[in-house]
Amino acid sequence: MNITKYTTLWFRLLKIAGRLLVGFALAGLAVWCTMAICFSNLPAGWARTLVAVGFALGTFVVFVRVRPPWLARLVFLAAAAAVVVWFLLIPPSNDRDWQPDVALLPFAEIGQDQVTIHNIRNCDYRSETDYTVRHYDKTFDLGRFKSVDFYVVYWGSPMIAHTMLSFGFDDGNYVCFSIETRKEKGETYSAIKGFFRQFELAYVIGDERDLVRLRTNLRGEQVYLYRLAVDVGVAKSVFLDYLREVNRLKDHPEWYNALTSNCTTNIRGHTKPYTKNAHFDWRILLNGHIDKMAYERKTLDQTLPFPQLKARSLINDLAKAADADPAFSTRIREGLPGF
Repeated sequence: MNITKYTTLWFRLLKIAGRLLVGFALAGLAVWCTMAICFSNLPAGWARTLVAVGFALGTFVVFVRVRPPWLARLVFLAAAAAVVVWFLLIPPSNDRDWQPDVALLPFAEIGQDQVTIHNIRNCDYRSETDYTVRHYDKTFDLGRFKSVDFYVVYWGSPMIAHTMLSFGFDDGNYVCFSIETRKEKGETYSAIKGFFRQFELAYVIGDERDLVRLRTNLRGEQVYLYRLAVDVGVAKSVFLDYLREVNRLKDHPEWYNALTSNCTTNIRGHTKPYTKNAHFDWRILLNGHIDKMAYERKTLDQTLPFPQLKARSLINDLAKAADADPAFSTRIREGLPGF
């Protein structure tokens, strides 16, 4: 008798839990659809807001008025499916009124022994927002490929960072890649909008006097620089993989996504085919701890405990001292562990 009683209670609890899970899932889908409409590329202002509010109110009415409940769920799922399909079919574009610093896309000519990169950015900054856009082309000898360095940039929460890779050659040249949003004129970055196809994906190839100095000297962000302990052949393969993606995006734009296609998840995408320890880790999403993950995987210098390594890898003072010096890349690496 007691066994039957407890079995019945257990099944009731499972049923309640199941209903709660379904309810949370439907509520989450409704919120996502409403936000997807609200942050969509529909006409701005009242029209977009009206459609979003209409979807939210319509969802409420369906679940309150339509009976039986399974029919209400079916009607809602049909409407949500229409929103999802519409959202997925929104096309990215390379033809917009871009901000000057991302208006010109880079591309590369990849040969057997060398690569020529076009449109390497090296802006002349007077302030963060006042600058003259400059680009140059440069040919790199793959036989002189030497290293890959990892930048971790904190611009707000310690849980979230911007990450960049910089590839070095034994003649002292470095080429830095920053995966970020390609913003239109008058547009500012929004973490929320970054989930809803508001920004195209941009691979900015830049001189470190641009991409690094912008963050250390002008924005006042905290920038850490680490030498990655990886095989040179592997690093070269990752470098070429980056360039192939740069060329592809020039002809086939993609959307940036703050969760699935950002500065860190795309680094993992480029390194995964060539490394053995590229398995997923929660710190790839909360990437303010990405350097600790790399240290644990022995990809960073191991001669110091991690807290000391990180403290000594902060380059802001070095970057400010170097400023626009042509030897900027050399000076910001002086005395760093692992270099």
